[in-house]
Amino acid sequence: MTGSRAPRLLILETSTQAGQVALAEGGSLLGVRRLDEARRHARDLAPAVRDLLGGHGWRPRDLDAVIVGRGPGSYTGLRVGIMSAKALAYATGCVLLAVDSFAAIARQAPPEALNLHVVADAQQNKVYLQGFRRDGLGGEWAAASALAIEPVAECFPRLAEGAWVTGPGLHRHQAQLPASVHAVAPEQREPRPESLLQIGLARYLRGERDDAWAMEPLYLRPSSAEEQWDRRR
Repeated sequence: MTGSRAPRLLILETSTQAGQVALAEGGSLLGVRRLDEARRHARDLAPAVRDLLGGHGWRPRDLDAVIVGRGPGSYTGLRVGIMSAKALAYATGCVLLAVDSFAAIARQAPPEALNLHVVADAQQNKVYLQGFRRDGLGGEWAAASALAIEPVAECFPRLAEGAWVTGPGLHRHQAQLPASVHAVAPEQREPRPESLLQIGLARYLRGERDDAWAMEPLYLRPSSAEEQWDRRR
């Protein structure tokens, strides 16, 4: 933060098929661009950042921090978003802050949800799965289990009765959910810029920083292309 003004923040979230780019000043979102689902994030992201900055009269060096979702999610999308965030932080000297995309999604669950599972498609009829829990209505979410990859047929039947389930993986696998669990509304299942902003801004104000050289996407396993390459070796 410079002087007494609110920090100027760029938000990149490319873990899902339709990525988003946003600008914020302190806790207030100033503008959001949704990237074209039919085109590659690599083609749309840089122009979207340029247009958002220009529309508010900001230069890249005016940014105090770039907040980026680190997944799990699309391999290609995450690589584009994270490499762009790293390059921007390196070139301008702004702070780099990574946010777990599942933590952002958890913040979007309805207030009555206390026990939550976030899922994303991991291909081959498997999902990324992580549990979250909060104490009381409106409480802060905390991870209740480590992020894992599990077969849908094994993990869905284990979900506790009355639990809530959310995440982009439901677009493909919701029909396999047990009748005893609740599904979060579709419009709340993907990470939204305001959720990344809440987590990222809190980290910024606490003085936390991520190393642009060490920070990596949250994958857990190789991509399909990497697995095929390993099988041919």
